[in-house]
Amino acid sequence: MKTEKIIRLALADDHKIFRDGLRNTLKDKEYIKILWEAEDGKDMTHKLKMKEPDVLLMDIRMPEMDGIEAIKLIRHTYENLKIIVLSMYDDQEIITKMMEMGANSYLTKTTDPEEIYQAILTCMNEDFYFNDLVNTAVLLKLQHKKSVRHFYPTPAQFNEKELRIIKLISEDKTTEEISKEVFLSPRTIETIRQAMKQKAGVKTIAGLIMFAMRNKLLE
Repeated sequence: MKTEKIIRLALADDHKIFRDGLRNTLKDKEYIKILWEAEDGKDMTHKLKMKEPDVLLMDIRMPEMDGIEAIKLIRHTYENLKIIVLSMYDDQEIITKMMEMGANSYLTKTTDPEEIYQAILTCMNEDFYFNDLVNTAVLLKLQHKKSVRHFYPTPAQFNEKELRIIKLISEDKTTEEISKEVFLSPRTIETIRQAMKQKAGVKTIAGLIMFAMRNKLLE
């Protein structure tokens, strides 16, 4: 996957050895310009005010202000900043919490450097990068929801049929399976998918799933 613009990248992690390794891995990659590094949450928020990057690679355990507190502040102020969490933890509860709070992807620190690079490009082009870890955590949480909530006006104004289709998407149903459940043709289902993405202001099905999760469209 490629992009047409230089991606301004920032790194925030309290372990210098890890930052050095990450910087050395990414600095010569095409389209990447490393804007700054931060050693803790306070340093990170200060540098964000000085120079806003396009993508922030951020640990969730840092001195001064940890990633959980920081992501709340970042999302409140920097709406378009793409946040990729890099963590030692692969706990599904932590993953879904960070994604709900505004992360665009979640990777463990054992992730191959090439995948980290692809995650950066994908987040820039498609807003979200879902690896197996994120996909499993998010879909499992959504699958535990018992039913689609009763419709009332949402920011994107989804109707009951669309909410039903979102629920089926969250269950990893194929277009053909969804069409049989809601008695519509596969082509109609694809048309509805595109319309829902436009309403939610997202580019991909991953973005639509995150919109549903963050706006609590499923119960």
